[in-house]
Amino acid sequence: QVRLVESGGGLVEPGGSLRLSCAASGFAFSGSWMNWYRQTPGMERELVATITPSGIQKNLPDSVKGRFTISRDNDKKILYLQMTGLKPEDTAVYYCNRPTGNYWGQGTQVTVHS
Repeated sequence: QVRLVESGGGLVEPGGSLRLSCAASGFAFSGSWMNWYRQTPGMERELVATITPSGIQKNLPDSVKGRFTISRDNDKKILYLQMTGLKPEDTAVYYCNRPTGNYWGQGTQVTVHS
C-alpha cells in the first residue's frame, strides 16, 4: 500500500535550517507529482511546495519563496524540503502528500524558537 514517512523535523533557532525527508513506498514515485504542506493548530493545511515528476518545483507561496526548496530523488524514492532562514512563523507540522489518491504522511513537527 501507499506509505509516506516524514522525518527531519525538530527544534531550530530563527535563521536556522532543516531538511525534511519523506520516504515513499507502494506506488510509482518517479511518476508522481508530490507536495509538502504544513499546518498549525486551528488552521487549515497550507500548501508549501509542489514538485513535478521530473523535479520542477512549483507553487511556493511568497511566505517561503527564496527560503524553501523542494526536491526529490526518484532512485531512492525520497522527497525533500530544504528550509533555510527559518522564522517562528514557520513553526508547524509538515506533511508529505501525494495528490493522486490524496495520500498523506503522519507529519513531522518543526519548531522555530529561540
